[in-house]
Amino acid sequence: MSRKLVYFDVNGLAEPIRYILHYGGLKFEDVRLDFTSFGKIKESLPYGQVPIYEENGRTLNQSMAIARYLGSQTGLLPSDPWEQAKLDAVVLNAHDYIKKLIAFYWVPTNKEESKKALDEATPYFLSRFEKELKAGGGHFGGKLSWADFVFVGVVEMFNLYLDDPIHTGYPAVTALVSEIQGLPGVKEYIANRKPYVRPVAPK
Repeated sequence: MSRKLVYFDVNGLAEPIRYILHYGGLKFEDVRLDFTSFGKIKESLPYGQVPIYEENGRTLNQSMAIARYLGSQTGLLPSDPWEQAKLDAVVLNAHDYIKKLIAFYWVPTNKEESKKALDEATPYFLSRFEKELKAGGGHFGGKLSWADFVFVGVVEMFNLYLDDPIHTGYPAVTALVSEIQGLPGVKEYIANRKPYVRPVAPK
């Protein structure tokens, strides 16, 4: 089985995918791009974006689709369609939250307005994620799932960009972050990776 994950040399949308692969013990080629190398391959990509996951000659794009598929291969996707949909909703809600960060950090206009929206979004989203985690006994959906990995990746992404950890004051979120980071495979990967540097936002 040949596997390859292509993304930038940051955490971002691909880090939870890397976590799932390492947790599942699935060997893969971890291709890291800089902006120059990305520009050279952009037109050859299905929709001009990364991450891209390749498996035995097949290609899959979109981080949610990749993580969900790999979750199905590693015991992280429930069999019940309703439970699957609930986890999809968690991830889509987390991606809605990401949009607030992107608007503030990467869009060069309306910084004051975007910062206000981000400041308002953080307690709005985190309080709801905290409530869901508590209802599920510490996990979205009641047990360890691919959505837990994606959510922790989102928290780590925010913490790289922002000055203060966003999960401070949310004990269930904090506990999930610690759990995912300490899982077999993930723990070793984190111990051996180099520290991430915040990407430079466009002027």
